[in-house]
Amino acid sequence: MNPRLTQSQQKTICAQLGRFKLKLLYKASIHGFTGAAFHQRCDNRSPTVSVGYNNSGFVFGGYTKQPFSQSGQYVNDDQAFLFTFDGENLIKYPVTNPPYAVRMVANSGPYFGEALVLVNGSQAVTHSNPGKYYNFPAAQMHGNDLNLTECEVYEVQGTTELERPWRTVIWESEKRKELIESIKSYKPTVSSVTQPRVLLIGPVGAGKSSFFNSVSSVFRGHVTSQAISGSSSTSLTTQFRTYSVKDGREGKPLPIILCDTMGLEETKGAGLDIDDLSSILEGHLPDRYQFNPSAPLHPEAHGYRTSPGLKDKIHCVAYVIDASKVSIMPTGMEEKLDAIRRKVNLMGIPQLVLLTKVDEACPLVKEDVRNVYKSGYIKDVVQEVGSRLGVPLSCVVPVKNYSEELELDMNCDILLLSAVIQMFRFVDDYFDELSDRMSSMQTTEQNEVKKQLYQPE
Repeated sequence: MNPRLTQSQQKTICAQLGRFKLKLLYKASIHGFTGAAFHQRCDNRSPTVSVGYNNSGFVFGGYTKQPFSQSGQYVNDDQAFLFTFDGENLIKYPVTNPPYAVRMVANSGPYFGEALVLVNGSQAVTHSNPGKYYNFPAAQMHGNDLNLTECEVYEVQGTTELERPWRTVIWESEKRKELIESIKSYKPTVSSVTQPRVLLIGPVGAGKSSFFNSVSSVFRGHVTSQAISGSSSTSLTTQFRTYSVKDGREGKPLPIILCDTMGLEETKGAGLDIDDLSSILEGHLPDRYQFNPSAPLHPEAHGYRTSPGLKDKIHCVAYVIDASKVSIMPTGMEEKLDAIRRKVNLMGIPQLVLLTKVDEACPLVKEDVRNVYKSGYIKDVVQEVGSRLGVPLSCVVPVKNYSEELELDMNCDILLLSAVIQMFRFVDDYFDELSDRMSSMQTTEQNEVKKQLYQPE
């Protein structure tokens, strides 16, 4: 039994639900366009996604967390929604009156309020009545073509909880204190650099600025928002910013600088310009440099550093990726990230991935952030993002930024602090590699001198 819903469409729906995969329960062309066939295959199964297809090419349907039955009653569901696909994009129409979200009718297929019924009256037709507990434009939903060529119902299968965590984390206050002290006392192996610079790169809305705010919050003792962050389709960060994290409100700066850039956008001429990246990595950009996506940086720009020192350069790059959007990452975005990764590789700068919004991606983690390494789904996302960005799994670090919280959470702190420690390890790798190169160059130069000194005349 092959699903008609494409893999891309399934991933798009799953990204909305924060669940792992869809299992096909009912396919009308095989089991019959009847209420009896639908209920036999789908009763007592939940959550479900019901999908209708018509000759006009529309793919539309609804989601409910409630199990189907034949009681004749309405069932309350505040999470129910109808949807339609516009190309690869999903348009959602949330329930407007949750007590009437779903009706359990024996002689029909999936019955959403009185607004949308698939396999209505055991016929290969759709009943459509916008406004009855769901609002939608009929032309947008199904093109006013109410004859069904197919109807499918999928069960939404939740995240698997692994018996053993795939990474070991100690979730205790002592561990939090230990991580904080390790960060405070960190010293780079190169004396000329007191605050290594870590560049945050990622798509718009992935949580770059939120990561800085969250780390800063841990050391302030309460949730703060120094860097502008939020949800927007275009980058809220329009300047190159260098943020120093302070140990408390009046405390001294910690040994790290987080550099924030414009968000990446898949379209050309929007978001961070790849040509600006070399200037950032080499340390030419001043703090508060105003990005202009249509014109790359030029040496005449105000504050441009013509001869940056080692302390001005970027010592580690962290890609900030939204865990709930990995599976539906647009090709254009993947290509941009690949171009950036190649450029960073050529410069010998270590790279890691901060996987954000893990709680939005997985209900198990939303329930308890300590489940992050017990979640089979998050492990799969880590593997997928590693594959897409070309980095080893050990370089992918899940975190949960502070967004709606007012108070700190010890377990979120431990994930955030562990990410900073991982950055320090990568910075150390950068300086070690630099020292090795310097030693190698000196040895080569010495050998050349010896050759010249002892070369027979």
